[in-house]
Amino acid sequence: MERTGKCLCGALALTAHDVDDKVAACHCGMCLRWAGGPWMGGTVGAIDFEDDSALGGVASSAWAEGGFCTKCGSSVFYRVTAEGTFARFTSVSFGLLDDKSGLSFDKEWFIDRKPECYAFAGERPQVTEAEVLSIFTDLGA
Repeated sequence: MERTGKCLCGALALTAHDVDDKVAACHCGMCLRWAGGPWMGGTVGAIDFEDDSALGGVASSAWAEGGFCTKCGSSVFYRVTAEGTFARFTSVSFGLLDDKSGLSFDKEWFIDRKPECYAFAGERPQVTEAEVLSIFTDLGA
């Protein structure tokens, strides 16, 4: 499935390909600082930009990067840069998508790092920091 989207100012208009219908939230410290709250994104196979001249990037760890709009600051994607099982895994920001229908909230990552001031309603798998790090051990985390 393809979905279109754009950043807040519209400088980064995109088409996300092979979009999974599941959305996850990440409560790790990097995501909280980068997104201003929990990162909420869905896995995609690829992202094409109409014009990527406003695309910026930052290495968020030794094995991943975040993409953002250099004009408005919108967080656009999170991508694993290391080799291994999760190489090129990409999550696009849920908030950028034009059509959010048919998506389900599927998982919460770093649940033991979630601040006490908020909680999502409903039940879903919740993964701790230790569990995340054991999943990504082949990335040198």
